[in-house]
Amino acid sequence: MSSVKPKQSPNFAPACMRPINSLVERYIPSALVFVIVLTAIVVILAVALTSATAVDVIRDWGNGLSGLLAFMTQMALILLLGHALANTAPVKRLLALLASIPKNPVQAYVFVCVIAAFASLITWGLGLVVGGLLAKEVAGQMRDKGVRLHFPMLVAAGYSGYVVWHMGYSGSGPLTAATEGSFLALHLGKTIPLSATTFSAWNMCAALATIVAVALALALVAPRGDDRIVELDFDARDKGASDKDEIATPADRLDASRSLTCLVGLALMAYLAIHFTDGGSLTLDIVNWSFLALIFLLVRNSFEMIALIKSAASNVGDILLQFPLYAGILGIMVGSGLIGVFSDFFVDISTPETFGFLAMLASGIVNFFVPSGGGQFAVQGPIMLDAAARLGVDPAVAIMAVAYGDQWTNMIQPFWALPLLAIAGLKMRDILGYTTVTFLASGLVFGTTLLLVGAGSVA
Repeated sequence: MSSVKPKQSPNFAPACMRPINSLVERYIPSALVFVIVLTAIVVILAVALTSATAVDVIRDWGNGLSGLLAFMTQMALILLLGHALANTAPVKRLLALLASIPKNPVQAYVFVCVIAAFASLITWGLGLVVGGLLAKEVAGQMRDKGVRLHFPMLVAAGYSGYVVWHMGYSGSGPLTAATEGSFLALHLGKTIPLSATTFSAWNMCAALATIVAVALALALVAPRGDDRIVELDFDARDKGASDKDEIATPADRLDASRSLTCLVGLALMAYLAIHFTDGGSLTLDIVNWSFLALIFLLVRNSFEMIALIKSAASNVGDILLQFPLYAGILGIMVGSGLIGVFSDFFVDISTPETFGFLAMLASGIVNFFVPSGGGQFAVQGPIMLDAAARLGVDPAVAIMAVAYGDQWTNMIQPFWALPLLAIAGLKMRDILGYTTVTFLASGLVFGTTLLLVGAGSVA
């Protein structure tokens, strides 16, 4: 995957956002350092605020490391399969076709944001990759037409679409709560159906309102007239590999056969049809198998399938490395009783009406230190569910409040922007001014939604 190098130019993000750019570049460390520091903080708090000894805490930490292995695999597969799906030839052709729709720069920024948002509602892995690929495709087609575009804002628009990912088909919190045997379901003693979270009327309306609000906000801050912009000075569109595979042996002919990959894809589709016909629910596993089925049906042969997976695999390393550490944090919090301490504090400062809004704010802050929706639910989900139960608030509100807070501050937290920035060849400081605008616009919608739902959600 080639790196895109735009013409070097000063940062033309809104002036009020430049201090944030500087802060992020100078003081925000890597996601791995975040989880190590967070572990140390939790250890200190457990010893200071509970009766657990240092030996007890280390034991709880070590016992907890393997507590999220199944969940970790599910999260890694969502990103892996989403990345692979976005890079299949049919999806790339669709993106090239869509890129011809916008006719001027403002339309281009808004269009990339909206398409990335709907891709993120399908699966967050797809949304991240589509945002970067579509930004390059639109930039290339506009360049062919002689239309000047501010490429960093185009990429920021693609990342801005990611702000709704937790409200859609692959939202890790709602799906985990709906999955039998998951850590959230075990904590609750029951599952929460997606009809109460992802597919609730208020969440779907909020998702649509967020997309509209963010698109309008980006249109308002887009460079115009004589505003200086950063253009690409070459065509950055991916040309793709040759469609012809070398066929030299009978084994090669088998590998080049489309029928075998189609057979697996059709078998998976048949299984999914039987699952839902038998009354099965949507879970993390079912989401992953649906994406796997699509990939098998869209690839030409096993050669292409293997190449797509190898390319996508480089993006899942952070999940595989960090999730055991998040599981260790959860082990400390549960084993030491620290989760109860935090739950008591949250109950003291909340009312049933304000619970969802305050939970979103807390989740947004925690997301800076646990920059993974799945990891954050492992650490914060049980706390918020305990507090919601004690306040008499519908647990679905607690789930979505944590989800909203997580996706909200992703706009000013660089962890999940990294795959898209790698595709685009930019740095976080190049897009942060614009994604901060998205942060403000989406936060207004999320907060208003939770305050409106709060009173009606009291059990």
